[in-house]
Amino acid sequence: MSEQHPRHDGRDGFEKRPGRERGGRGPRVFAPGDLKLLLLALIAEQPCHGYDLIRQIEGMFDGAYSPSPGVIYPTLTFLEESELISGDAEGGKKRYSVTDAGRLSLQDQAIALSGVYMRIDVSKRSLRGHDRPAEIHEAVHNLRHALQLHHGRWSPAEILRVRDLLNNTAKAIVDGPAVQPQQEQPHE
Repeated sequence: MSEQHPRHDGRDGFEKRPGRERGGRGPRVFAPGDLKLLLLALIAEQPCHGYDLIRQIEGMFDGAYSPSPGVIYPTLTFLEESELISGDAEGGKKRYSVTDAGRLSLQDQAIALSGVYMRIDVSKRSLRGHDRPAEIHEAVHNLRHALQLHHGRWSPAEILRVRDLLNNTAKAIVDGPAVQPQQEQPHE
């Protein structure tokens, strides 16, 4: 029986946390507890369905990030079991509203909630690539797409080849433009 690389499990290596299907999007968007607090705050503003919450969060990130239902619904279940929100079935869909305990929790965590909104703003800029020109943002998108298309065809030699390409490219970016021999005339 041939032994595979211990981390070789079909993911592209850009995953920050094993098991999350993130499409190589990079670092975690929410700190622990942030999503629970954000959902509680959004529900306190206006009762809504899980899908509405996903769209609201996507809007907060200008479309650069959309939480998956696999993240949102278990968090809503946790909040409901903690009696911070209640869910009423309405036409087969649950509509969530905040409870009195949820309102008190929000009051107690007002400073933490402002930190969540600040981290969202920082993450939004990073995810949208505001610090990069559009051409670079497009090239990064093309790279991610190429890695996704390559999914499942990772021989040991191919893993090393792509790893070296990516690491060499990263190093070249950090090192900056190659130093060209000076062709200008010295200044007098």
